[in-house]
Amino acid sequence: MINSNGFRKWYPICLNKEQNEILLQIYNVDFVIVCVGRFSGLPNIPEFPPKKGPEAFDSKVIHSMEYAAMDHKQAAEFVKGKRVIVVGFQKSALDIAMECSAANGKENPCTVLYRRAHWNVPDYLPWGFSLAHMYLSRFSELMVHKPGEGLLLSLLATILAPLRYAYSKFVESDIKKKLRLEKHGMVPTHSFLKEISSCLISTVPEKFYDKVENGEIKLKKAPSFSFCNNGILVEGETSPIEADLVILATGFKGEKMLKHIFMSQTFQDYITGSPDAALPLYRECIQPRIPKLAVIGFSESISNIFTSEMRCRWVAELLDGTFKLPSIKDMEKNIKEWDEYLKQYSGGYYRRKCIGALHIWYNDQLCKDMAWKPRRKKGFFAELFEPYGPMDYVSN
Repeated sequence: MINSNGFRKWYPICLNKEQNEILLQIYNVDFVIVCVGRFSGLPNIPEFPPKKGPEAFDSKVIHSMEYAAMDHKQAAEFVKGKRVIVVGFQKSALDIAMECSAANGKENPCTVLYRRAHWNVPDYLPWGFSLAHMYLSRFSELMVHKPGEGLLLSLLATILAPLRYAYSKFVESDIKKKLRLEKHGMVPTHSFLKEISSCLISTVPEKFYDKVENGEIKLKKAPSFSFCNNGILVEGETSPIEADLVILATGFKGEKMLKHIFMSQTFQDYITGSPDAALPLYRECIQPRIPKLAVIGFSESISNIFTSEMRCRWVAELLDGTFKLPSIKDMEKNIKEWDEYLKQYSGGYYRRKCIGALHIWYNDQLCKDMAWKPRRKKGFFAELFEPYGPMDYVSN
């Protein structure tokens, strides 16, 4: 835990097994870097009305975190012969459904319960075009209104709006065709740009929809559901989906985990911010009113490892005195600009903190802070049209 006296004490707590007592260790520090991420530790369990949650189910309910902790053999034996319902439609849910189908086939098909469809991409199929060139270049970012942009960039984003729309429709058409989404009733109602701006894109396992077609996996849309003694009851239906095991691939409560490292309620309120805004972190690292704390790994991007390393470099340069943080007012202004961007392009997922569609623009800000040159390519056309990735930032 961290106390409220300006980050001078860090409290790890451990249990002395021999004496059966809790030991408290105190470390004096000048700066704290929190690297807890957001996809581990505290599972997100949906809330249910009384007597309609997992406690009403006569069989077992686990979170995907528990399933992931098993080795492959254990997991296969755990689901073997069971009627399994997987709740969710992101990467973990799709992978678990595939493993369940491999263990049980058509005899006990796995049901995937999802709230809404997503533009997941088939990375095992030839695209015929480069998704990176379309969405991870400076030219692609010119089509999007950016936090803190000037008048010229704002005009360009407005003028290029039809091209932005065409990009999205082209990619959507290709995904629909390759995955046969219309046949399965899985065409999302939102745009591909919103998907990438929310960092909700994941890859579809090979032959996933083949297994849907042959009956090994069943897809069931459920905006709302509850538990009953023998399975799950989808809102509006009278008969439950019977099951022996329910696996909740419903993500993690990263914000809550971050919040509860603090003893101070004031600091807890600072780090979580307003309910109608994304987590208030300057450069996705620093809470302006807790400047002696850096958070690494919370905000997402096209590659979380790559992005986290850039932030680690930024924090290292900050601690080395290469630059100083702006005033609280200026940092909060920048955070508000990013929040407005997220609300414009990611819809209801703005609290996820994603820089997926503006990773170059974001890295430019980090580079300028660290006195690195932001433009990393050789030549005008390479700079404008080639995608940016980790190798572009190997050196300063």
